[in-house]
This record gives sequence, C-alpha cells and structure tokens, in this order.
Amino acid sequence: MAGLIKDEDIQLVRERVRIDEVVEQYVTLRNAGGGSRKGLCPFHDEKTPSFNVSPSRGTYHCFGCGEGGDAIKFLQQIEGLTFVESVERLAAKYGLQLRYDESVQQRGPRRDPQQRQRLLEAHRLAAEFYSTVLQSSPDGQAGRQFVTDRGFDQSAAGTFGMGFAPRGGEELVSHLKGKGFTDDELTIGGLASRGQRGLYDRFRGRLMWPIREMTGEVVGFGARRMFDDDRIEAKYLNTSETPIYKKSQVLYGLDMARRQISSSSQAVVVEGYTDVMACHQAGVRTAVATCGTAFGEEHARILRRILLDHDAFRGEVIFTFDGDEAGQRAAMKAFEGDQQFTAQTYVAVEPRGMDPCDLRLADGDAAVRELVASRIPLYRFVLENTLTKYDLDRGDQRIDAVRESVGLASAIRDKSKTEEFLREIATRVGVDVDQVREEHRRHKPATKPQRI
Repeated sequence: MAGLIKDEDIQLVRERVRIDEVVEQYVTLRNAGGGSRKGLCPFHDEKTPSFNVSPSRGTYHCFGCGEGGDAIKFLQQIEGLTFVESVERLAAKYGLQLRYDESVQQRGPRRDPQQRQRLLEAHRLAAEFYSTVLQSSPDGQAGRQFVTDRGFDQSAAGTFGMGFAPRGGEELVSHLKGKGFTDDELTIGGLASRGQRGLYDRFRGRLMWPIREMTGEVVGFGARRMFDDDRIEAKYLNTSETPIYKKSQVLYGLDMARRQISSSSQAVVVEGYTDVMACHQAGVRTAVATCGTAFGEEHARILRRILLDHDAFRGEVIFTFDGDEAGQRAAMKAFEGDQQFTAQTYVAVEPRGMDPCDLRLADGDAAVRELVASRIPLYRFVLENTLTKYDLDRGDQRIDAVRESVGLASAIRDKSKTEEFLREIATRVGVDVDQVREEHRRHKPATKPQRI
C-alpha cells in the first residue's frame, strides 16, 4: 500500500503549474480575448475551435463536449494517467518536491512514483552516450562515414542528436548501471534486453536517432543497420512500446517542427529520419516522420491540434513518398485516412522516385524546396494510380476505370470541386463527361466514405 500525496502539495502543484504551458504541449492555442485562449479540443473531433483555456483561473473548458478541469485533470485525460501519476509528472516538470502521508494508505500495489522520470533520465543519458561515440570514438567511424555520405556535417548530426551504438553489446548497460540505474529500469525502458548471460544492449552496431516527444524529452530511439553481419536483418530497428514510448503517438522531428507547423499552417510528412534531416537542412522546417509505423489516426490528431485545423483556418498536409511500390501503398493509406483533416492534403513525389535525402544529395537544397512547392492534391495522385490499373485503349477497361474513379470524386471534401474532378476523369480516361456524371450519380458511397 502506498501513501497519499499531501493535500498542500497537490494545491502547490495547482498554483505553480501554468495550464496554458501544459496544454500547448499538445494543442495550438490562439488568443481569444479577455485573457483566454482557444484551440481545437483534443478530446473530440471538431472543425471549429471550442476548447478554451483560462490561464488566470488555471482551468480549461470545451464548449463542444463539456470536458473541463485544471492542469492535473488535463494531463490525466490526454495521457491516460491516474490522478496521482498526473500530479507526480507535473511536480517533476516544475521541480516541486512531493510529500506522501504514509498514515493514509492508497489502494492498489505500491509503485515507483519516479518511474517515468527515471526512464526519461536514462534515455537522456543514453542519447548523450551514443552521441559521444559517434563524435569521437573509433567505434563510431562507420556512423560518421554514413553521415558524411548522406550529405550531412557534424553540426547537422549534433542538431538532431545522432549517435552510434557500439558493437560490443554491453557498453551502454555498463555506462547506465554506473549511473545507478537498475536492470529492471533498463529493460522496462527498452534500452537493454535480458539473455542467458545477463543484460545486454538493445542496440548494437547501429546508427542512432533519438526520438523525442513534443516537449523535447527523449523517449526512444531509431537505429539503422550498418554491418552485414548484424544478426538482426531489419534495416531499421525502433524502441519497442514502453511506459514512456508509444509509436502511434510520436512523430519524429515534431519537437523541432511544431512551432513552424503552427505558424505556417503546413506540415510535411516524410518517410524516414534522414528525410526529416534533409528537409530541415534545406529550409523545409515543417517536416516530420512516423517511427517505424504507418501514418495513422493518432498521428493525424496530433497534427490537427498543432495546425489548428478547422473550417475557418485551413492549412496543408503534404505527404512525400518514395516512388517504389511501398511508397504507392503508403500514399493509398494516407488517402484512406484523409477524412481526418480539414486541411487540404497533398502529395509530393519526385519524378525519378528519389526521397528528400537522395534528392538533396543529387540536386541540392533548392530541389527539396521545389519538391514540396510542386505538390499536387492527394486525390489527383490517387486517381493517376487508379488509372494505371486499366488499359484505357479498351472500351470495357475505360468503363471499369470510370466506375472506380467516380468513387474518388464522391469522396471530395470540397463539393465545389467535384464537377472539375469529373471533367478531369473524363479527359484522362477519354470518355464523354456526361458518361462520367451519370456513373457518379449511380455511385453508392461506402458506409464510411473517404473524403478528400
């Protein structure tokens, strides 16, 4: 049984914590007059901001869904924490020491109230360790060569916190245990694994990228295979899910890009760590990437909150995909989830199939900026991919192509563009526009229609 936090310490947290600072780690807020601020509610889908924050009162309230409370409750809701966990996290963030009343027992098993902070500290030290190896250790030579070969200098590697995991397999474990971390902390945090001979480094002989939350705290790592004799054949290996890392809720580079995304109302979603680096180095500082998983609903919600994505304030979400088959599948998946945005969604694909990193290497920074600037609407890109499945020289194939394509037209979010798109289908397929209109009228949308 664990003691309860003293009431006066809970009150101190409420007094010291600025609710707008807490909320802005998750939601873009605009001034709403009278000292209040507003943004899109993170607890329900909406297109017009109804989520209000009052810094003077230390409270929030959504006029759309009715949710409201103080900073403690906000963190509880958005992170899925208990009341005690929320208080402890805020206290740690603001440097407040909590006291526990052991005479009053809390129900449930005793747990370590400092676990999150311990895991975050272990990851911070691990990132520093990996970075030092990359910068100056002989073990990091292969990593340094890769960085140079990909067109980055030491400054860029430092900006993104790149590092290198030694091949030996025990160096990080030894380093962190020397700092006082336990075996359980290292395994729970995903930094080490347990084998027959004891604990060993989770990442070995790989180039490392620290994955950070929007707050800048390191919560995991992405690791690239560097040696042919690496027994793990996966090109990229990422931290497994841990108490501090959920891959569906993290976007690589967002800690660096969030303010630019908010101010420019544009987000560029790329496929890899080096692509994020290349974009930022080329001046496209709104680039982010998923971490070993496809772009999903949680990622979309995160971007919507930062973009302040609603009907009266529309932004842009630009996806870049490799020109290979996997890139085509990723584009189709993005299209399927397009309805999650009010923002117009676009796609930018380099004609030669190059990703932003390769493009920067071949043609320089300006080419990366031009790639993003030459984006096309996502629905048009999907149409082109749809039509490649048909032989448009055959009449029966043209009919089938029209029937599939009008389903895309039915999904267009901006209905004023539907007629234009139907004409585009007619032109591309080579049929009369009236035939396309008739097929469009007959089309029955799916139960949960996609929207463009």
